[in-house]
Amino acid sequence: MLYAREGADVAMVYLPEEQPDAEETRDAVQATGQRCLLLPGDLADASFCRETVERTVRVLGGLNILVNNAAHLNSQTDLSQLDFEDWDRSFKVNVYAYFHLVQAARPHLGEGDAIIATASEEALRGSDTMIDYGASKAALVNFTKSIAEHLAKDGIRANAVAPGPTWTVLNVADPNMPQEGLAHLGSEGPLARVAQPEEIAPVYVHLASDADSRFTVGEVIAVTGGITTTD
Repeated sequence: MLYAREGADVAMVYLPEEQPDAEETRDAVQATGQRCLLLPGDLADASFCRETVERTVRVLGGLNILVNNAAHLNSQTDLSQLDFEDWDRSFKVNVYAYFHLVQAARPHLGEGDAIIATASEEALRGSDTMIDYGASKAALVNFTKSIAEHLAKDGIRANAVAPGPTWTVLNVADPNMPQEGLAHLGSEGPLARVAQPEEIAPVYVHLASDADSRFTVGEVIAVTGGITTTD
């Protein structure tokens, strides 16, 4: 929403079963006077990743900001619960999709444009319950830092945001998240609470703005409510 309020048209990728939420978001974007392109599908599919970029460019007339925000999370309370299927799904959605989107978007991006990846506090410190998720997000951070120098030569800034516990549908979509865990989410941090999405969103706007973040390249901005400073 903040991108739309700043004057950007928005293309949004989502799973087909999330259609009602997508339509609600589209209506909110359009209420600001901006266009919103809905792209239902599964980013674990490489061909769909390429299709989303090409359709965005074709319908909206170009591409200036790529935000990689989709994620798969299935917590484990014990290492023995971690199976290959979850590991594979986490990396396909959290890492491989990012790779495919970057490769598809790069020819359309130029001077002053931005790529922004969504990492996580778990990428910075590990997790005993989000093992595959944390590992995939750490890979995402390393990939962002690795490509940042290459993209900077073309004036494209690549950075990552590492949110702490944030109240989103990812929390309730995790089938193994204990209800008592949801109730105490974020309580270990100095602020003793979770963030709301609107508290994280301004960081994405900052990184998308060439005027504000022109000298920010290959960085990971942690917005964790102080959690990563207490380790």
